[in-house]
Amino acid sequence: MIEVSNISKQVSSAEGTLSILDKINLSLAGGESLAIVGPSGSGKSTLLGILAGLDLPTEGSVSLNGQDITAMDEEGRAAVRAGHVGFVFQSFHLLPGLTALENVALPLELQGDKDALTTAAHYLQRVGLDHRTTHYPRQLSGGEQQRVAVARAFACRPTILFADEPTGNLDTGTGEKINDLLFDLNREEGTTLVLVTHEHNLAARCGQRLVLAAGRQVEESAVKKKPGVKKAVAKKTAVAKPKAKAAAKPKSKAKPKAKAKPKVAANAKAKPKAKPKAKPKAAAKPKAAPKAKARTQGSKR
Repeated sequence: MIEVSNISKQVSSAEGTLSILDKINLSLAGGESLAIVGPSGSGKSTLLGILAGLDLPTEGSVSLNGQDITAMDEEGRAAVRAGHVGFVFQSFHLLPGLTALENVALPLELQGDKDALTTAAHYLQRVGLDHRTTHYPRQLSGGEQQRVAVARAFACRPTILFADEPTGNLDTGTGEKINDLLFDLNREEGTTLVLVTHEHNLAARCGQRLVLAAGRQVEESAVKKKPGVKKAVAKKTAVAKPKAKAAAKPKSKAKPKAKAKPKVAANAKAKPKAKPKAKPKAAAKPKAAPKAKARTQGSKR
């Protein structure tokens, strides 16, 4: 679907030649997803523009659906974009004088689609905005405007969708809904998805990741490597088990509690103590005798 070979991009400036991209390579099959990530100024948006045929590289080639777009003139690249490519931008790019329905239908009408309004209404319903078809962009929230832009992109049924920071102007909650929508439509429509993003959570949802730093390709890895992370976690948990055993050893030292034997001895000593207690009771009888004598003496008086 997308084949990129040794893409480089240089521009001339007063300070000399500036290298924006340096020998980028990638391959993406139809229906798959790719995240292009990296710090600001690393060349992400420039690469996206070259992949979409909006810009030309200084060196290298880009093939979309088997067509080398770097060998075409602007008219040829425009024809490829019209037939195969859809866009979702950070700043929505909706026409303020058109309603949500008209914004979605416009590219279809330019292609001569007689059912443009019907198709546009269908995709607005897909993104949950069937109740906002007659509203203008100024009457919509940022999240709603981006959903209109997503509907417009998918309404043309592109084979490849390019999204440049699609949630950059949205709050976290709304951004997550837009991301879910992009991946749902990507899966249902079978559209190849290429995202430029700073969000690591969004990049992790893509099948492949291309990392750029100062215009160079640092890493291109499949997210399928995540099972390896699980193995590493399993090892860590396995190591934790011996620690639990070691901690259990001190508990076994509780056995000295068997010193209860001395308690038994104490009980044994208590038995003889019961005998002397009985003796004072027997001695109580002589004490009563003097009292009786005192009474007899009083009687004599």
